[in-house]
Amino acid sequence: MTVDAILSADAAATHRAGVLLGRLARAGDVIALAGGLGAGKTALVQGLAAGLEVTGHVPSPTFNILLVHPGTLPLNHFDLYRLEHPEQLVDIDFWETLESGGVSAIEWADRFPGELPADRLDVVIDIVDETTRALRPIGTGARSRVLASRWLEAWDADLRGVRR
Repeated sequence: MTVDAILSADAAATHRAGVLLGRLARAGDVIALAGGLGAGKTALVQGLAAGLEVTGHVPSPTFNILLVHPGTLPLNHFDLYRLEHPEQLVDIDFWETLESGGVSAIEWADRFPGELPADRLDVVIDIVDETTRALRPIGTGARSRVLASRWLEAWDADLRGVRR
């Protein structure tokens, strides 16, 4: 059976999905997150950080716009919610940071779709009910399609108790 989404029962499962993604991430990967307020974008990124072995608290960078966390690879955590114009991306060294050799997670990436790199993993988070989320990974290029596929496989294996 082919699965095209991760069904997360609660915030802990969303975090777990992020851990699995973090273990698969490589330098230069860009993960573009979309979903409404409270969808679980930050919970997913906190799991991603754990998968990258980031230590310490990983808050939403809503007021900072960008927080960089050291780990096995640096995690560049963007939150574009407060930006209003694409020109503001220059002020935060957006494109330079994406190319800096870390893994970039971008909350509210859908605010500036034309400014995102061609090869990225879009993760659309749909609110199913009060606690359940559907995480839909969409690879937009060669590397991100592989990442999406491997993430879905890792989730399926994790659910079945198979360790990789």
